[in-house]
Amino acid sequence: MLDINVIRQNPEEVLDMLRRRQLSSEEPKVAELLALDKKRKELVQHSDDQKALRNKVSKEIAEIKKSGKGSGDDLIIEMKRVSEDIAGMDTLLSSLEAEIETILLCIPNKLHHSVPAGRSAEDNLVFKEPVNFEHDLNFAIKNHLELGKSLGILDFERGAKVSGAGFPAYIGKGARLERALINFMLDLHTEKHGYTEVFPPFFVNQESLRGTGQWPKFADQVYHMQEDNLYAIPTAEVPITNLHRGEMLDQKALPISYAAYSACFRREAGSYGKDTRGFLRVHQFNKVEMVKFTRPEESYRTLEQIRENAEAILIALKIPYRVLLLCSGDISANATKCYDIEVWSPAENKYLEASSCSNFEDYQARRANIRFKPDSKSKPEFVHTLNGSGLATSRLMVSLLEHYQTPEGNIRVPEVLRHYTRFDEITQAAG
Repeated sequence: MLDINVIRQNPEEVLDMLRRRQLSSEEPKVAELLALDKKRKELVQHSDDQKALRNKVSKEIAEIKKSGKGSGDDLIIEMKRVSEDIAGMDTLLSSLEAEIETILLCIPNKLHHSVPAGRSAEDNLVFKEPVNFEHDLNFAIKNHLELGKSLGILDFERGAKVSGAGFPAYIGKGARLERALINFMLDLHTEKHGYTEVFPPFFVNQESLRGTGQWPKFADQVYHMQEDNLYAIPTAEVPITNLHRGEMLDQKALPISYAAYSACFRREAGSYGKDTRGFLRVHQFNKVEMVKFTRPEESYRTLEQIRENAEAILIALKIPYRVLLLCSGDISANATKCYDIEVWSPAENKYLEASSCSNFEDYQARRANIRFKPDSKSKPEFVHTLNGSGLATSRLMVSLLEHYQTPEGNIRVPEVLRHYTRFDEITQAAG
């Protein structure tokens, strides 16, 4: 959430940000917000004046009664009307503040100066040229769906029978390979990159979604358990960031770094009418998430660290990839700057997003009220929060299966995963 003082003082900067994000249609919200804010300030002033009057007259009534020169009944009747007016203004003030907050919650974050201008994903910049690894694919390759079915390790049809389209089932050595990926990524992040592992809840309350920016703007994209008013998490970013909601963090503990595995649930998946086969777009997938809380002056250096930590997974697995710097028209509403890491799919003949690494500055911390004191004499400040997929396994699995297939239709297990799988190859006999 943006600081309303920033909007008051620099409304043109906010309007320019909306235009850069290709959100010119949202510009009237800024004018509406400022009008409501002006009305709120006028109402607060009037209410304060009336309360001051009531206090003053209440003292006069007490003096009149004490002196025995009268009952002060006329003043008491007048102050009763004043009190009723104040109560009415307080009710109106609460309503105005709720309207202001609703608009504030839907205004996207500012953009870092390094974010390139652009209208869509077509305008994203290649930040790092493709990193390639040697894989012998000089034969008629199969896509991940064909490999998963022929080897009996993925079952999208039975997953759909159980839950619906977009809910894959991993079978036998496919399940073990998925688990190996998750364990490998968690171990690398905790043992080499300095993250503390967390195993978070997979359901959260509305306040948690609000804290990270998924509520109310993306309320229609999350699964809702209505009876308990809980929501299935779209990413572990939500519960992990909200671990410190409403807290004053010890500045000596910063930066705080967490890595967490979770299943992720997204209703909007599969609604685009294309790229919906297999793992290309699913409603449920697995992901290891990296979340950091930092001092403001350290956050952009930290963003590069998170990106490098995510890349380290692909380098170890020897999966070809590239890194994009997202343009102003493609970056998420919550982020000030974002990198996408894409893995290459030889069967699809294109790159597939496997990770996003974002800096939110104080946008989430302001919503979730996560602060720290730089020193004992300073006023509290909001921390900066960052996150990165480290990584999502679904599209990573696509690239892994396709790059590590053999001419016989088997799958060689990447060397760094063999300690976890305890087998070197998935063959036609696998089940």
